Amino acid sequence: MSRIGKKPILIPEGVEVKQEDSLLKAKGPLGEDSVRIPSGFKIEIQDNQIKIIPLKEEKNTSMFWGTTRALVNNCLQGVKNGFSKELEIKGVGFRAEVEGENLILKIGYINPVPLPIPKGLEVKVEKNTILVKGISKEAVGQFAARIKLQKPVEPYKGKGIYYKGERIRRKAGKKLAGTTA
Repeated sequence: MSRIGKKPILIPEGVEVKQEDSLLKAKGPLGEDSVRIPSGFKIEIQDNQIKIIPLKEEKNTSMFWGTTRALVNNCLQGVKNGFSKELEIKGVGFRAEVEGENLILKIGYINPVPLPIPKGLEVKVEKNTILVKGISKEAVGQFAARIKLQKPVEPYKGKGIYYKGERIRRKAGKKLAGTTA
């Protein structure tokens, strides 16, 4: 039994939910999104709440119950409020800019690194901060991770791309070993 899976999901105001076979569609002020419900589950929509009910008590249904509930909840929250991730760039001469449908990263390589921005996402760049916004939590997190992967933070000087508020573990550099003369 899943403790998370048992909890009902409240449908936020201004969000419409429709079920078509194994697809749950949500429409809200920021757009539309959908979640595929795995086989072995049924959905009940009553009194402004969604309940996910397993059809059989098996090991697989127990494993996917909480995950399915979390995906449905993220879909509803995404079309209502949206999701965002902030990244910071640190390094001399490191910068980013949005050019058309691409994010151009100038991060110490010979050539700039172009990253195509996925559909449904919005990217803003201000000074050394990159803001990724969208209605899909998965898409926002995946694109932010791709940006971060282009220049991971190095532990000695702390240069690279990292999430805002992320703690960077720094290492001490070489120390002068006692003088031998």
